[in-house]
Amino acid sequence: MTNDSESQLAAPLDDEAAEAAEVEEPVAVPRSRIPDLLHAAVAAVGGVERPGQLRMAEAVADAVDHGEHLLVQAGTGTGKSLAYLVPALAHGDRVVVATATLALQRQLVERDLPRTVEALHPVLRRRPLFAMLKGRSNYVCLHRVNEGTPSEEGEGLFDAVDALGGPTGKLGKDVLRLRDWAEETETGDRDDMSPGVSDKAWAQLAVTSKECLGATRCAYGQECFAEKARERAKLADVVVTNHAMLAIDAIEGAPVLPEHGLLIVDEAHELVNRVTGAATAELTVGAVNRAVKRAARLANEKAVDALQAAAENYHGLMETAQPGRVEELPEYLAYAVTAIRDASRQVITSLGETRDKGLSDEDAVRKQAMASAETLHETADRLLEGSEYDVVWIERSDRYGLGTASLRVAPLSVSGLLREGLYKERSVVLTSATLKLGGDFNGVAGSVGLPKEARLPDERTPGDNPEPGLSFEEDAVPYWRGIDVGSPFKYPKQGILYVAKHLADPGRDPERPDMLDELEELIGAAGGRTLGLFSSMRGAQAAAEAMRERLDHRVLLQGEDTLGELIREFASDATTCLFGTLSLWQGVDVPGSACQLVVMDRIPFPRPDDPLMSARQKDVEQHGGNGFMAVAATHAALLMAQGAGRLVRASEDRGVVAVLDPRVETKRYGGFFRSSMPEFWYTTDRNQVRRSLAAIDASAEPVRPVAKRG
Repeated sequence: MTNDSESQLAAPLDDEAAEAAEVEEPVAVPRSRIPDLLHAAVAAVGGVERPGQLRMAEAVADAVDHGEHLLVQAGTGTGKSLAYLVPALAHGDRVVVATATLALQRQLVERDLPRTVEALHPVLRRRPLFAMLKGRSNYVCLHRVNEGTPSEEGEGLFDAVDALGGPTGKLGKDVLRLRDWAEETETGDRDDMSPGVSDKAWAQLAVTSKECLGATRCAYGQECFAEKARERAKLADVVVTNHAMLAIDAIEGAPVLPEHGLLIVDEAHELVNRVTGAATAELTVGAVNRAVKRAARLANEKAVDALQAAAENYHGLMETAQPGRVEELPEYLAYAVTAIRDASRQVITSLGETRDKGLSDEDAVRKQAMASAETLHETADRLLEGSEYDVVWIERSDRYGLGTASLRVAPLSVSGLLREGLYKERSVVLTSATLKLGGDFNGVAGSVGLPKEARLPDERTPGDNPEPGLSFEEDAVPYWRGIDVGSPFKYPKQGILYVAKHLADPGRDPERPDMLDELEELIGAAGGRTLGLFSSMRGAQAAAEAMRERLDHRVLLQGEDTLGELIREFASDATTCLFGTLSLWQGVDVPGSACQLVVMDRIPFPRPDDPLMSARQKDVEQHGGNGFMAVAATHAALLMAQGAGRLVRASEDRGVVAVLDPRVETKRYGGFFRSSMPEFWYTTDRNQVRRSLAAIDASAEPVRPVAKRG
């Protein structure tokens, strides 16, 4: 996923489709036809209609008709993709769909959209065109493929294969394979290359928007994959993009998205994190040194020497810098950052003055050097500004054994940025399986810029709505509704939520002998089939080592292979266990008998020393709110809801979600976590859970007494 500020589109459009698009005009279909359209679309993809799916489709159409915004919680199995695509296509205006994961983007473009378009053609009387929107660095650059890569040593262009260890090294082989692929591919899109190559290899033959020469100056501008995709996408009715590109469009004022009448944010529980990531900047020693090397060939000596001196000074300070939040840059650090800012400005000016000196490769070298210097200047300037809306901290990384530290800056909150940039020009639909935390939409809504006071009743009644279109006025309140369309799964019959109340409260030390004993017994009762979700990598490693010693079941550990390969192995062997951290809490879809026990070792509160989270919590408290519940508990509840959602992925699935943290039962805030998860049957009876796990293997349904969820 990229943060490039220049949009690109990859669209499956041919010349015949393009000609058809020129003569077919979008025609809005009456809302009364939504049920018929949805029925046709579901049949086309071989699915089954769900009541919640129809309710969601009608709510999306209603929001667009009335100029409102909508939050929709749609549980796993609802079929929410079709529930928003059908009313979007029926509306007739261009729609942008922003998702968090590549898997969903590909599902939309390769499966859902083609079939839905064909199914709706008889009613729409046209075939809407669709495209994938990506940053420029997702496309292979033909200039770099044919002419070479700018040297990090300021010596012009060089052959990437030689620089990466020659044609016999792994990286060199990857680059050679990438070059061959560039001659054959029709799209140049990295995601279409299989098998793929490493990030380092790809970076040799791709450029960011700042490094691109531009279509008019580049010798390969007419053949450029990114430019071709961009031109073909101008005809698209549906544009599928990612949250990072949406963030750039919303908060940076860069027009990366085409004009559209409806924005759909799928996997909306991830939006705040992705927007925060896009709005975060870092000043590293490595980045400053690279800028020096890149400027050495074309900038004047005085400017390069000034940046070199600033780099050395900053490096010395960062070697001993202690990690943590910086409320205000100390004088010595402010001086170092000022030197970097001023020197990078000199380099930028110098690069602009030494243009066109007759060097054949000068443009490519200059663009890369300019991009590095501009990024340095922007980051240093932001750090020195000291905005009350930013959080600055020192972060130390021990990667590669360097032990270096860097300055980072991120927005204290993105809700205001999103409120200003997201809701003024079109209706916005935000959807996910987990948007109600603690049984309410207000927490998530507030985090994405929708204020509680602008909420309308969940169901429309005569006279309850503002004038249509009012939400799109410059200073208008972004009116919104929140609906939960449920899930087709029968959670109380398909799963158990078990909290190990008898265990000791977890402390900071990952060593928890009683938790490991409990984990061993649960896995034994389940016969393997366990997805272990841990709040830290240390915890996951300790548990994996212990279970490998105590049990015969194979235990896979995140980091020991690619995530995709680990999930494939886990799904293929029902007796295997898979342990890991954050990406497993949200990224595993394994229906069937391979995953019948999901274990969470503890409530995944953010680290107490997390500078950004602690700053956000403190800010809430200073404004009279409950910082712990608004930030730490909400963060943890979202992860736990996502983690619990890994258990039931199909109507036949059965199993147990086991939380090995008694605080979910014993603390006052425990109810907030329980009500944020699917409505599984709830118990703290360890013996009952063991009997149920043992019975799942022998029958289609867990054995448990009849009781209401606690």
